[in-house]
Amino acid sequence: MTELLTDRDIEDARLTDWTVAGKSLTRTVELASFRAAIAVVNGVADAAEAADHHPDIDIRWRTLTFTLSTHSAGGLTQKDVDLARRIDALIAN
Repeated sequence: MTELLTDRDIEDARLTDWTVAGKSLTRTVELASFRAAIAVVNGVADAAEAADHHPDIDIRWRTLTFTLSTHSAGGLTQKDVDLARRIDALIAN
C-alpha cells in the first residue's frame, strides 16, 4: 500500500494553487476558452494514464476543477502531489 502523507508533507510540497479538503487536493482554474480547457483535460488524461493515477475532473465551460486523492490508500499520497505538479505544468502552458 502507498504511504499516506502527513500534514507537514503536504505543506512542504508547496502546492500553492491547491487546497486540502479532507482527504483530497483540489484546484479550480479558468482557461481562456472551452477549447483551451479541453486541451488541458486531454493533457491531464495522458499524464494520468502514464501515472496510472486518475483525478476527478469537473468541466464547466472553461472552468476546470481537479480533485486528487489516492482512494486505495484512504487519503493523500505522493502520487497526488506528483500529479498536481504535472497538472500545474499543463495549466501553465
